[in-house]
Amino acid sequence: MVPANFRIDAWVSPPTYTGRPPVILQGLRPGEPVQTAATLSVPAGSTLVIRATGIHLDVVASGGLAEPPAAAAQSANAKGTEERRFVINEAGAATVRGAAASDVTWQFTAIPDKPPTIALAKDPEGQARGALQLSYKLEDDYGVVGAQAMFKLQNSEGTNGHPARALYDAPDFPLVLPQARTKNGAGQSTKDLTEHPWAGVDVAMILTARDEAGNEGQSAAFEFRLPERPFSKPMARALVEQRRILALDGDAQANVLTALDALTLAPERFNMEGNVYLGLRSIFWQLARAKSDEQLRDVVARMWDMAVHLEDGSVSDAEQALRAAQEALRQALERGASDEEIKKLTDQLRAALDKFLQALAEQMRKNPQQLARPLDPNTRQLRPQDLRSMIDKLEQMARSGAKDAARQMLQELQQMLENLQMARPGQQMDGDGDDDMMSALDELGDMIRKQQQLRDRTFQQGQDQRRDRQRGQRGQQGQQGQKGQQGQQGQQGEQGDQMGDLRENQQGLRDQLKKLMEELRKKGFGQGQQGQGEMDQLGRAGEAMGDAEGQLGEGNADSAVDSQGRALEALRRGAQNLAQSMQQQGMMGPGPNGQPGRLGPPRAQQDTDPLGRPLRGRDYGDDTTVKVPGEIDVQRARRILEELRRRFGENFRPQLELEYIERLLRDF
Repeated sequence: MVPANFRIDAWVSPPTYTGRPPVILQGLRPGEPVQTAATLSVPAGSTLVIRATGIHLDVVASGGLAEPPAAAAQSANAKGTEERRFVINEAGAATVRGAAASDVTWQFTAIPDKPPTIALAKDPEGQARGALQLSYKLEDDYGVVGAQAMFKLQNSEGTNGHPARALYDAPDFPLVLPQARTKNGAGQSTKDLTEHPWAGVDVAMILTARDEAGNEGQSAAFEFRLPERPFSKPMARALVEQRRILALDGDAQANVLTALDALTLAPERFNMEGNVYLGLRSIFWQLARAKSDEQLRDVVARMWDMAVHLEDGSVSDAEQALRAAQEALRQALERGASDEEIKKLTDQLRAALDKFLQALAEQMRKNPQQLARPLDPNTRQLRPQDLRSMIDKLEQMARSGAKDAARQMLQELQQMLENLQMARPGQQMDGDGDDDMMSALDELGDMIRKQQQLRDRTFQQGQDQRRDRQRGQRGQQGQQGQKGQQGQQGQQGEQGDQMGDLRENQQGLRDQLKKLMEELRKKGFGQGQQGQGEMDQLGRAGEAMGDAEGQLGEGNADSAVDSQGRALEALRRGAQNLAQSMQQQGMMGPGPNGQPGRLGPPRAQQDTDPLGRPLRGRDYGDDTTVKVPGEIDVQRARRILEELRRRFGENFRPQLELEYIERLLRDF
């Protein structure tokens, strides 16, 4: 018998991560007719809750509806109230029997939670100091909550053809998300892997994305060479190369010992400093006594520390501390740390930045000649106060709740600091090769100056010839005697001597240009389409100089001036192209054995600005640009948060509303 007073309520609560509100179903009251509801589509994993008051609840579930474990289904119900819960995994139905003349049935279809998708937006790029920059696209129906980059060696062959026994696992690192839960967007991450022993080897990279339900999606494998830090000093390069060999194959211990022993042969002949020699011998004996993989890893770490110290001196320690401070702040923003922790970490970042800039300035003072190096025309000048101002704004955004914008600004700050390191000594080109190319450019500039002076003298000589011819014609009309003829012959003899001097000077400049071109070819310059075009310009200058030399020998100063003008123009174009080539080579950064130390084309051929950000109007440009909130936006966000927190503290509000407000506040 059905009681006179009862009620049956039912609703569906989607999984919290979907962000969807509960769906209220048609219930039942005494005397109300049973209404047949249409099939309801809900996210898979939703919970159906049926609650009855004043009546026994008899529910039959079918299809993809299943009751959760007893522990999960427990809930505190008021006296006289029964409740049943079912998880909707697939299409199914739930029927309440005995509460009315006919059964009450709700039918459901489950919307499956698709795995997220992730793919590279463009090829990986190496930064100035060898850091790896990844640009990628993410998409998920309810939002990506985590992404990762994983790597695998392409060639695992070791010593004597046997499989290599790597001493280190593959690197991996989390990717930065555009928002805490990204449904559709593009992200960008910069990670310094240069210290990892796999830097400089061929790998296959796979990006993975994960949603809150645990579904995971992967990108297609991308094969490339991990960027490595460029070292300009030969001893540092040699140490890093042997470190990589040992780290990738522990069985190569004997070969690395032989190489280290060779590096310390005849130190007096190679002007090796005493502390460098002692450091190398100490590493040699430590490696010779190593009996386990752990001891071999200690040797690998020591080789890296010595190489970095040889290259950078005190800058390396300050740089490491700066990177650690950036990473600590990034992790705090990811997990939604408190305002006190954010303030503490930003203070640590400011202190690390100050120490890094001081160490960098001190090293530049010790190498003043590096300040005269050619710079990229797109170079942006930054002051220390600009960087500190960015940190201040970053802290304000984080403390006001704009965590996504704060993460993006931290990423931009990291890219700026990577590009600041471009101006370090020895990083423009390869050590002595850089000095040789600068000497060649200086010599070419001196030749342009001399050619200009020679052209001015030739032009003046042509004017003197015309003036003397006019005077000679007037002299022949007024004087018919032998004395006038002797004076004219004397003037012609003097002009001939001057033309001879000009011819010899022009020949000397042409010989100097030939010698310079031969030196450039010996250094490998002129290979490739661009380099060959620059050598062609210098070749045209040499041809024009030869024409001017012949015309000066014939006494034709006017024609020689035209030829010298063509030579001067070709010299200027050749010098300009040479300077641009040096800038691009300095940005590309050579690696060990002449291999490129970074990925991608020169900056002039990339679709990014000097900070590595996509230019407006280029591919993916609108996806990765960041709109930094203004002061009005920040104040509005703060007011919204305060209102939500006020409402969350009001216990008289319905439980569903309080749970919804709690979900809104959870990310902050």
